[in-house]
Amino acid sequence: MMNTETVPQPIYLRDYTPPPFSVESLKLHFALDESATEVSARMQLQATGTAQPLRLNGQKLELLALRIDGNEVGEDEYTVDEESLTLHRPPERFELEVVTRIDPSANTALEGLYTSSGNFCTQCEAEGFRKITYYPDRPDVMTIFTTTIVADKAKYPVLLSNGNQVEQGELDGGKHFVTWHDPHPKPCYLFALVAGDLACIDDSFTTMSGREVKLQLFVQHGNEDKTAHAMASLKKAMAWDEQTFGREYDLDIYMIVAVDDFNMGAMENKGLNIFNSRFVLAKQETATDTDFYGIESVIAHEYFHNWSGNRVTCRDWFQLSLKEGFTVFRDQQFSADMNSPAVQRIDDVTMLRTHQFAEDAGPMAHPVRPDSYVEINNFYTLTVYEKGAELIRMLHTLLGAKCFRKGSDLYFERHDGQAVTCEDFVQAMADANDYDLTSFLNWYRQAGTPHVEVRREYHAGNRALTLHMRQHTPPTPGQPEKQPMPIPVKTALLDEHGTALPLRLEGESDASGTERILLLGQPEQSFTFTDVSPGTVPSLLRNFSAPVKLKTDYSDEELAFLMGHDNDPFNRREAGQQLALRVLLNQYASAQKGENGGVHAGLSAAFARNLTDPSLDQALIAEAISLPAESYVAEFIDKVDPQLLHKVHLGIRSELAQEHRAVLQKIYDKCDSSGPYRVDAASMGRRRLRNQCLNYLMLLDDDAVVEQCLAQYHEADNMTDGLAAMSALTHTGHEAATAVLEDFYHRWKDDNLVLDKWFAIQASSPFEATYETVAALVEHADFHIRNPNRVRSLIGAFGMRNPVAFHRVDGKGYTFLASFIMELDQLNPQVAARLLTPLTQWHRYDLSRQEKMRGELERILGSGKCSKDVYEVVSKSLD
Repeated sequence: MMNTETVPQPIYLRDYTPPPFSVESLKLHFALDESATEVSARMQLQATGTAQPLRLNGQKLELLALRIDGNEVGEDEYTVDEESLTLHRPPERFELEVVTRIDPSANTALEGLYTSSGNFCTQCEAEGFRKITYYPDRPDVMTIFTTTIVADKAKYPVLLSNGNQVEQGELDGGKHFVTWHDPHPKPCYLFALVAGDLACIDDSFTTMSGREVKLQLFVQHGNEDKTAHAMASLKKAMAWDEQTFGREYDLDIYMIVAVDDFNMGAMENKGLNIFNSRFVLAKQETATDTDFYGIESVIAHEYFHNWSGNRVTCRDWFQLSLKEGFTVFRDQQFSADMNSPAVQRIDDVTMLRTHQFAEDAGPMAHPVRPDSYVEINNFYTLTVYEKGAELIRMLHTLLGAKCFRKGSDLYFERHDGQAVTCEDFVQAMADANDYDLTSFLNWYRQAGTPHVEVRREYHAGNRALTLHMRQHTPPTPGQPEKQPMPIPVKTALLDEHGTALPLRLEGESDASGTERILLLGQPEQSFTFTDVSPGTVPSLLRNFSAPVKLKTDYSDEELAFLMGHDNDPFNRREAGQQLALRVLLNQYASAQKGENGGVHAGLSAAFARNLTDPSLDQALIAEAISLPAESYVAEFIDKVDPQLLHKVHLGIRSELAQEHRAVLQKIYDKCDSSGPYRVDAASMGRRRLRNQCLNYLMLLDDDAVVEQCLAQYHEADNMTDGLAAMSALTHTGHEAATAVLEDFYHRWKDDNLVLDKWFAIQASSPFEATYETVAALVEHADFHIRNPNRVRSLIGAFGMRNPVAFHRVDGKGYTFLASFIMELDQLNPQVAARLLTPLTQWHRYDLSRQEKMRGELERILGSGKCSKDVYEVVSKSLD
């Protein structure tokens, strides 16, 4: 175990105090060298109150010089330790110069300044700037940055930083320099630097005020042909943000750099976004439709941060969702407008339910605004991002689009250039619309997923329908008791033909509209609609109007009715999911007793109806015929057996495939992918449906289907169809998969992003023997533990997307993952901590698995070598 004196201590929101010094300006000078970069930081500081010691954050720095107003600081006037430099008696106003030396090539954690594929790049969010120089590394210290970069011109012809380029020139010894100036105050987490030999793709965008902005994409040479989609996505995002939020870009240039080694998806550094290359590079031969969607979404997300995160930033890291939740909502709305609103909403909610709900139910459950943390990197979570976005969406739902825009305009106007809190955002929404949102802040303060139960009561005598609603949020770590939260339940009433009826609540004189928001703000409330015909079926929580678990008293027949008639696309698909969930849970319970039931007749009929429904677009059909993910079903099972659940899930899918084989084959043939490849909603929807049909047909173990699948693989002119065929072969365990995997590897072994897909498909293959495959792939020449993408594609896919192999009864999957995490933790703690997620869910499994998983967590903790990142996750999981 760790020595108690070295156990990392938590940081609490309640202890926040304003910074004792402001930084009026910062001039940085970098003399780049792979193993010995010298950084000079010259900052103008001003005490914000009574003079006191000044603590500057710093890690793994060699201090070369320290001067106040040009004079060397005496050794007795400051103290340096592993985390900081403290000036004991600084003046109230002074210039501080700090010169440090760092080793970018040894920076395997990929935080601060590091090298990637022969280039220099940075990642400073959340606390990476302290690995560059000594500085008050906190988001509420905002200043004007001027950055000069000096490097060998032949090796590093491209030198980039934030803002606008103001000077460049040649130096002796084959070196050159470039100076960048950012006129907008920003915290140091938004600082960025890139230097290397990179190809540049140029374009431009004319803003709504008529200014021309230069757009530049920087990639490794040879990847220029994979940038068109990213550039087009950026221009669409810039236009959309002007039209939808009135936000215009504010610098002369906007740059994006793609790097292979990156812990995150991308980073919104002011004017110089650094991206994981998987969210920039794409063409039809190498990227799937999912990749194209992802690039468009992430490009937009980082661009939108220019206002919701950069111009207005967060006061402290507890407020992380202030920028991330708001910006995720913005990118979701953008993606919905660019593609299919219904499919976008389904995909967003599927992510939330499959992963964030599990987070809410586990030992790492935390509010959207956490109360404490040991390592802030552990709170870049789905709760902060995805649930945070749902909170913004609820405000949008409650206020309406026009009033929400009024609120966002006031927020940007009121807080431009400031570091603020979640309360400031909610208050701007309230003030702009004279709307009391006091109780809404409970959503930010409380962890856990609320449960909402709806019970109907029909009064035939006066033709009234009462909806009795009850809310309850289960206890979470540190929060045993919860206050009620305002939950908007968007509701419609459908008659026997599926027509939405005009709604009139009891006490109202006239009916108005066919959709209402019922605001459930108390533990229990009732809402009565009048003039309602018998047999009317309510459509509840339409478009998933709140991030809750909804329990209703629908019969199976009513769910089947909603599947075929609800005019809300999300709820139509949702009814099918709920019916399928019931069937899966019942079949699982039967399987536990050794019994086997057939496919539910209503589910089968609904499956057939959705397959051929002309009112649904093809992407929606593909979603409508999918079953709830096994991980989501597991949320409703106490002490789940992953292998048994997979067997049940597979059995139902196989029987549906058998019963509807002819129609599935007909649709597969009709959705033929011949013709020019297009990246648009209709084409992507067609491919999505075709490959969904192929997945079902491949469960039939039919030679003709296998030949069809092989033909699709070999004839595909795009990665979407080729990868889908290889995945279907691999995940059904067909012997033909071996040759296809070998062919794919030899075809794509020189393309890192494509090879990641090869690793991931094998790691997620749902067979217990996949454990041996993954253990062997770790030793593969193309597996690189220092590359986060490669680690996530193999180890992440195995632990998080393959419950069958990971949860083997012998516990080998647990031991393997724990050993890998311990090794990776010495190199990249941030990625190592994120791989821990499946082990933290130990309480959901049987006693034998619990003991084995806890044992591995205790082994990690007992090593005495845990980083703060890993220590926090493991210790909380064992509490």
